[in-house]
Formats: sequence, C-alpha cells, structure tokens
Amino acid sequence: MLLWPLFSVACGLAASGLMMMLLGKNPLAVYGTLFGYAFRDLYNVADIFAKAAPLILTGLAFGFAFRSTLFNIGGQGQFYLGCVGAASCALAFGNLPAFLLLPLCLGASILAGGAWGAFVGFAKARFQANEFLVSMMSTYVAIAVMNFLLRGPLKESKGEYPQTDVIAESGWIPTMIPHTRLHWGFVIALAAAVLAYIVLWRTSLGFRIRAVGMNRDAARYAGVDEKRIFIVVFFLSGGFAGLAGFMEVNGIQHMLVQGFNPMLGAEGIGIAILGNAHPLGIVLSALLFGALKVGGTLVVQTSAIPASIIGIMEGFVMVFVLLSYALQDKLAVRRKKRDIQSRKEGDSQ
Repeated sequence: MLLWPLFSVACGLAASGLMMMLLGKNPLAVYGTLFGYAFRDLYNVADIFAKAAPLILTGLAFGFAFRSTLFNIGGQGQFYLGCVGAASCALAFGNLPAFLLLPLCLGASILAGGAWGAFVGFAKARFQANEFLVSMMSTYVAIAVMNFLLRGPLKESKGEYPQTDVIAESGWIPTMIPHTRLHWGFVIALAAAVLAYIVLWRTSLGFRIRAVGMNRDAARYAGVDEKRIFIVVFFLSGGFAGLAGFMEVNGIQHMLVQGFNPMLGAEGIGIAILGNAHPLGIVLSALLFGALKVGGTLVVQTSAIPASIIGIMEGFVMVFVLLSYALQDKLAVRRKKRDIQSRKEGDSQ
C-alpha cells in the first residue's frame, strides 16, 4: 500500500532537486534545511499537525467521493461556506459558553459545506449533470457569496477591510500544547478520518457507495439507489470540507478574511490522490504536506529560492503519483496475460 506512494514522493523530490540544481542551489542542503527546520523543535512539529488538520479534511472531501468514482472538485467552495457557517454562528452567539458555542459552530460548518456539496449531488442525480463541472463552477459561486457577505452583513464593525470581527474567545478551539498553534481540531480531523473509514468499510451504506464505484450497472441491478447515493456522498464529502472551515476560523484565524487559504481545496485533491483515497493514506499525506509547508517557510527565506518551489515540489509528487497509477495498470495487465498464458500451457500439457 505504501510502496508506490513512497516511490512517487522520492521521484518528486528528485525532480524538484534537479530544478534546484538548475537554479544553482544544492538540493541536499535545501532539503536538509527544509526537514531540519520542520522538526527542529516542539513548536514546529506541533505546527505540522496544525497545518495537517484542514488538509486531512479537504483530502477526505475528495477521497470519499472518489471511492464511488465521483469527482468532487468543489472542495474549496465547500470549505469557504463552512468558514462562513462557523464564523456566522460564532459572531451571532458569541455570548454562549464554549461547550455550547463550539458544537454549534462545528455543526453549522458541516451543514453549510454539506448542503453545498449535496447541491452537486442533486444536480447529478436529477439532471445527469457532470459533477466535475458543477462542483468546479459551484466554487466560484461560493467565493462570490462569501465576498458579498464579507463586504456586507459580516463586514467588521470598523468597516475598513473585507473581513469579520474577531470571534469571541469562547468560540476558539482550545490548544493541545501550550505556546503552539496545535489545537484539538487535529483530533477532530483524525476522528473524521476514522469515521470515513467506518462508513466506507464497516457499514451497508459504505458497501453501496463502493458498489456504485466499482460497477454502477451491477449495483443498480442489485437494487442500489444510485441517485440517493450521489446526494449522500456529496453531502458527506462537502461536510468534510466544511469542517475544515471550522478548523481554520475557530482554530487558527479566529476570524474570516476574504480570500485566505485559496489552495486548500486543490491541495486536498493532491493529498487524496497520493493517499490512494484511503483515510489512513490521506492522514499520512496531509502530514507530509504539513511538513513541507512548515519547512518551506524557512527555505524560502534563507535559500533565495522562489516561494513557488514548494508548490512545484507538490506538483512533481502528484505527477509521479499519476504516472505510478498508469504503471500499476500496465503491470496488472501484463501479469494477467502471463497468468492466462501459463494456464494455457498447463492445460496443453
């Protein structure tokens, strides 16, 4: 399970190293700085987990749908609406104690992201719409909705910038380790990954989801209502992305700012692909990306390397992951042909 992803990561880092050499940099020194800084002290290690929390959730948003061969490209929009849901609740009910306000914000973020995802599932179930295009275009609508709210009803009381006021401290997710940014949202993200695994592999709903993914005609013949599966899968998928909004607003930012974290949805797609759309693989991939983000900050500052090098590095890893899928398919076909040939030779003898 881990061999091909590790091979892809190694190839991606090697390709990135070649690019650094073209820029006149020593890749070994850069990688030493990157990973050395990421694991230098407790604060940085904790930051890796803090950055991995929303990545796990946007990875689950894509990976969960992918298990039924559905493509949820709209994780970014579902994430933004999850932010809007969490921030709106925190601002409206800021006088509530933490044990009431935090679950309220969490539920609002899941419902907002899930409802936006369910819309995509409904469009596919009712009108046979292409979920790839609908989910992608719905992201732009979600961004427009968020921008409108941040320039109108949710705009800060000073009225200077398109952002909300800082939410009440009772709405902040408590930190796990003092003097770090790691909060209990990481545990919630892990719980979401466990929940995704249980739903997919330990429930009848998960069996139907995977049956639709493996063979829709066979699933339909067996009595599976694939239209209902489309809506349920996209609701749960959008709910994971919306929950990432709760992590960012209530755990890190403590407010909602226009246009922040614009690549989280795309990074979630890459993480899910690298993790083979399996919850455990997604968690490990998110931690790797979290380390690259933490270490990349110092590399950019000290090595005079463009800030985009971390994104290029992630891109190279994704390219080799996709190439590894193609290679695995070819090897599987060759293995099958060899088995058939050996069986024929055995029968002739």
